[in-house]
Amino acid sequence: MLEIRDFEPDLPWSAQFEEPDPGPVTVINTFVVPAGQYEPFAEAWRLGFELIKVAPGFVSAKLLRGIGQSRVVTVVAVWESVADLRAVLGSPEFKELLPLYPDGTVLYPALEREIDIPGLRDT
Repeated sequence: MLEIRDFEPDLPWSAQFEEPDPGPVTVINTFVVPAGQYEPFAEAWRLGFELIKVAPGFVSAKLLRGIGQSRVVTVVAVWESVADLRAVLGSPEFKELLPLYPDGTVLYPALEREIDIPGLRDT
């Protein structure tokens, strides 16, 4: 089963969903996968992605894996709004997939927005 831990104890993941919704949001999910459990993890994530990729408001996602023997996997996903993300994560179909993650899998989720700094944006 997936265990969710907050990066910031003073601002839990659930509280981030209560913020005003002025537009696109990036979800950065950092997972620590138990040793030897990458394949079951990847299958659970793939099944979740099948739901997510057709959900209203989904824009894009990348799955990244740490180099070497790292057990860290990071997902960076962009959504049109917090409300769209909240809808899919709260769906019964998505919740049914959570027990498929290998025991001992830890997730550190964060909602973030792009910062506009002159000269930093991709071209």
